[in-house]
Amino acid sequence: MNNIIRKKFSEIDLQDAFFLSLRNDYPGFDNWFKGKSDQEAYVQYENNKIIGFLFLKVEKNLVNDVVPNIHANKILKVSTFKINAHGTKMGEQFIKIIMDYAVSEDVDVCYVTIYEKHHSLIELVQQFGFELYGTKGDGIYKENVYLKEMRKITGNINKDFPLVCISTAKKYLLSIYPKYHSVMFPDSILNTEDKNIITDISYTNSIHKVYVCTMDQVENLKYGDIVVLYRTAETGRSAEYSAVATSICVVEDVKKQSEFVSFDDFYRYVSKYSVFDEDDLRYWYNKGGCKAIKMTYNGALKKRIVRHDLIGQIGLERNQYWGFFELTDEEFNLIAKKGEVDKILVQTN
Repeated sequence: MNNIIRKKFSEIDLQDAFFLSLRNDYPGFDNWFKGKSDQEAYVQYENNKIIGFLFLKVEKNLVNDVVPNIHANKILKVSTFKINAHGTKMGEQFIKIIMDYAVSEDVDVCYVTIYEKHHSLIELVQQFGFELYGTKGDGIYKENVYLKEMRKITGNINKDFPLVCISTAKKYLLSIYPKYHSVMFPDSILNTEDKNIITDISYTNSIHKVYVCTMDQVENLKYGDIVVLYRTAETGRSAEYSAVATSICVVEDVKKQSEFVSFDDFYRYVSKYSVFDEDDLRYWYNKGGCKAIKMTYNGALKKRIVRHDLIGQIGLERNQYWGFFELTDEEFNLIAKKGEVDKILVQTN
């Protein structure tokens, strides 16, 4: 699959076969589309044909063309959202864009209208916290309205995404080598890194990530624990100013190598969302003692924090092992504050 790109409506081919179903479902679609000529949408292509389309719009105070009406200060309308069936990873890429946009605009709620016949799309949005709210339209043009409250914590990691509930979770720092870091967590790429290393593969753009390591104690991670990713030093550079905290993730599951019956079993679990290719995974598997950490990628620190400041300003211990260790609540809160994490992401309820 190719990258999802932002394009003006005027630059998108309305005659692409992709739009036929939208034209059939929504009377006046062509005129609506042409009226948006100077606005931008998110488009995904494969072999020069559109396979995904997303248009977002921020509204304020009231949405009165759905029943019941939606009342909130800032409302994100997922105005047009269609993807051709390419599996859950493609859908995740668009959900991540929706959530990133919602966070950047600091909206209170998001909503999308979907015809009942689109079962896979309904399942996708419900997986990430959109709940059946009401209806829009009548007769053959009746759609269901699905709404997500952006400050609601349910305890389900996927439904809560991208929110991070910090009240009872344990917090940890987890190191990751530079060669894996930026292809796995593209939003966290550093200014010193080559952005051309980013390619559009499933683990790059997905919400879910699987990281494989052999570090002691990571098997103690539990569902809901919070991980601050720490990209280790670049080759030939001092760790003091090139090793850096970059991102926040939430743990879904951890599996030890002994839980897999064979390499094939291990590979099936890890490869879907992992940065490692088959040769890498076989190497680690043969070495033994692997742990596979599955987590959601909730957000990048707007301001990366170098090791020097993690020690001098956050208070982390210089002489401890920096591969993996637990953070206190105070240390995590300071990292989130100094890292300028969007306030909407870090919730206490």
